[in-house]
Amino acid sequence: MITYAIEPDLSASEFLSLLAASTLAERRPVNQPQRIARMLANSDLIVTARDAVGHLVGVARSVTDFAYCLYCSDLAVDVRFQGRGIGKALLQETVSAAPEVKTHLLLSAPGAMSFYEAAGYEAAGNCFIFHRGD
Repeated sequence: MITYAIEPDLSASEFLSLLAASTLAERRPVNQPQRIARMLANSDLIVTARDAVGHLVGVARSVTDFAYCLYCSDLAVDVRFQGRGIGKALLQETVSAAPEVKTHLLLSAPGAMSFYEAAGYEAAGNCFIFHRGD
């Protein structure tokens, strides 16, 4: 059984553990725990998935104005729990938590494109990215 909840106070240590258990750690600053803590503190919406014993198995972390747009910055599911619909459910819970939002955006890892298409997201060719670098 998986339980979904909005958890604005998710701890950085729990989030870091989940990133390590998912494939998202490869693309996040996991070696900078202070940055991870700021990422969480400045998020507008954090939806979690927990197993029957309360272990964190998934997170959707978003920045939004709750009126027009929402950017899902992180969608992570523990690899041991992938393929069970948890990622799609986290996205659905995110949509439900921001019912007035018209546009939901995210950037996909190359290997996850088909997942987002199956979840009902449309690929957009009019996106621009500016990377400051580290």
